[in-house]
Amino acid sequence: MPIIVERDPALIGHLAAMLPPGAHGVDSAEAMHAWLSRNGSEYAVVVGPTIELGAAIDLCESMRYTRPTTSVILVRDEVDTEVLYKAMQSGARDVVRGDDPTAVAAAVGRAQQLWKALHGGQEAAGATGDGKIITVFSPKGGVGKTTTSVNLALALAEGGARKVCLVDLDLAFGDVAITMQLFPHHTIEEAIGGEDSIDFAMVESLLTRHDQSLMVLAAPSLPDARDRVTATLIARMMRTLKREFEYVVVDTCPSFDEQTLQALDETDECVIVATLDVPTLKNVKVALETLDLLNIAQGNRHLVLNRADDAVGLDAEKVEAILGMPITTMIHSSIDIAAATNAGKPIVISNPAHQASKQYQALATLLSADEEPTPVPAAGGVSAHTAQAPVVSSPRVSRWRRSRR
Repeated sequence: MPIIVERDPALIGHLAAMLPPGAHGVDSAEAMHAWLSRNGSEYAVVVGPTIELGAAIDLCESMRYTRPTTSVILVRDEVDTEVLYKAMQSGARDVVRGDDPTAVAAAVGRAQQLWKALHGGQEAAGATGDGKIITVFSPKGGVGKTTTSVNLALALAEGGARKVCLVDLDLAFGDVAITMQLFPHHTIEEAIGGEDSIDFAMVESLLTRHDQSLMVLAAPSLPDARDRVTATLIARMMRTLKREFEYVVVDTCPSFDEQTLQALDETDECVIVATLDVPTLKNVKVALETLDLLNIAQGNRHLVLNRADDAVGLDAEKVEAILGMPITTMIHSSIDIAAATNAGKPIVISNPAHQASKQYQALATLLSADEEPTPVPAAGGVSAHTAQAPVVSSPRVSRWRRSRR
């Protein structure tokens, strides 16, 4: 699929609307090269109009030698003889005006045809291998689950270097959009009843782009939609996103409802959030036993201890003893985290050098490791450890339903 290099998030959205579904946006040549190093079969790079001409020409020059089969298309506000001459000299495949959607789409279409011809007719950068679903869960509200989900997703995205989607499955009271100061025009509610027609084009139309090139699938605006979102819809939605994104981070509600169980059933990695209070630890203990019973994410669970320095008579060692699992990451209390959230700039992007940001980044590094990760030291001296089937009601979910009857 095409990758868009453009500094203005609004222009990324404008250009993406002219391109095939799945186009990805980054804000710099460095982020583009990082993306291409992990997604080598992208057939076109679309350079937006706010990228200064000299920088755009340098990008074309570098691509001509490093990825000659990937076409570079320059989108300019004005196209004159000088621009055309420099673009031709640098190896750009096309130069088009940004106010001509037909020309932009035609240039990208020619790039796709060239890529297929040069690669023996293979399909260009369509649905590649599956990504990874990371579900963030806690059986207790108010523990920082959404803050963890948002900052983890941003850390995984690396400013657009990775293709990441954040899904808000707290369907009654989801806070992902407001935490990121997004005002989505579409939510998951619009997919209700469309279980049999879900594809990425439909799902993509429901996504909202954050200015860090992170895509967000927002929760419904009103809680009455929750009961109309079926487990089948969740399954098909998540499997579709998994085929198109490197990482899908799912923020869940604090209960084992049908939708959360389906999300957990689809998950590859489960991040469990706890705090230093007895009611939360009791509920987390019960939740872990439930996950064991349902055989969910065995060997792929990661415990995040939030507000880990609260002086409440419990410490990290007691938490590990109570829960019977090691702490992966400890996030210390800080007014900076709440202030960043209230400002709509989560701590990972507003202050990357902050201790909390470093811990979220370390968690992202661990979860994105292709091989068994080396234990990451957590603050406070505690070691950190760490085929598409027909969509029917999950066997594990079915067992859970039967046990409740």
